[in-house]
Amino acid sequence: MTSPHPAFPAPRATVSATGLTVAIDIGGTKIAGALVHPDGTMTATTRRPTPRGADGDAVFAAVAEVVADLARSPLWPSAVRCGIGSAGPVDASRGTVSPVNIGAWREFPVQARIEAELARHGAALPTVLAGDGPAMTAAEHWLGAARGHANALCMVVSTGVGGGLILNNQLHPGPTGNAGHIGHISVAFDGEPCVCGGRGCVESIASGTAIARWARAQGWAPASPDGDATAAGVAVAAGAGDPVAVAAFDRAGRALAAAIAATATLVETDIAVIGGGVAASGDTLFAPIRAHLADYATLSFVRGLQVVPAALGTHAGLIGAAAAALMLLPAA
Repeated sequence: MTSPHPAFPAPRATVSATGLTVAIDIGGTKIAGALVHPDGTMTATTRRPTPRGADGDAVFAAVAEVVADLARSPLWPSAVRCGIGSAGPVDASRGTVSPVNIGAWREFPVQARIEAELARHGAALPTVLAGDGPAMTAAEHWLGAARGHANALCMVVSTGVGGGLILNNQLHPGPTGNAGHIGHISVAFDGEPCVCGGRGCVESIASGTAIARWARAQGWAPASPDGDATAAGVAVAAGAGDPVAVAAFDRAGRALAAAIAATATLVETDIAVIGGGVAASGDTLFAPIRAHLADYATLSFVRGLQVVPAALGTHAGLIGAAAAALMLLPAA
């Protein structure tokens, strides 16, 4: 068992800093790295596929290769901090991760292992671990759609539903790094069981997996036997007016609207930024969210709540890892 890392230091209100940030983005399909400049530009970008069917050390070997690639850059000596963004669950207080999509890692001490790898390459750097939801949130607040907003909810709607919070211009990860995990707010008292053990969670209704599952259960099927039966296929069908597909996205939009309104009412966010694969369906998702939001965001201080698409796309992981380090670590 690893020793607990210290609790997060008090977050800083800005991401202005000097020196380069080593950014590591760990997901179920890829492990990426970059050296990120104070203005958000990236150099020495590298990536490896996440090993499948491998043990924990073999998966980490891909992370070590990414660090080694970055260490070969002539800019490596200018690195002053490291941010790690990882699929979750995470426990940032302990520096461990148990990603749903990396079965070989359960309470894996990724932060300590990366710190050792950095030191092996001559860079004993202060390091912070963030879940992918808070990392995306930090990215969108720094350079994306939440820029300029002091209080924001940012969400990833994809295979699952995750998120993070900006409060008073500060990333609010919570003690273990999981604050803002909107996917497991219950919005349906008598809803179906969720994989988390709860019932009626947003993720069980609005994730891409849930949208496709519900549509198929209501009789929807792709137009051809080899057609796309995922949420992307449902989105195409909804765009063409298929009533079941439209209903699937309306149901998802209603669940998201209820959770967004509840969060905004609780902590007074004024914008919700949504990214992820399901958000790529555009107005097929955003139109029902905004329509249903009027039924839930009724108090005067949340009526002006904006719901907008994320701006950073595939760059959000690396930019977010760097932004989390800039916001959560002491200034260099």
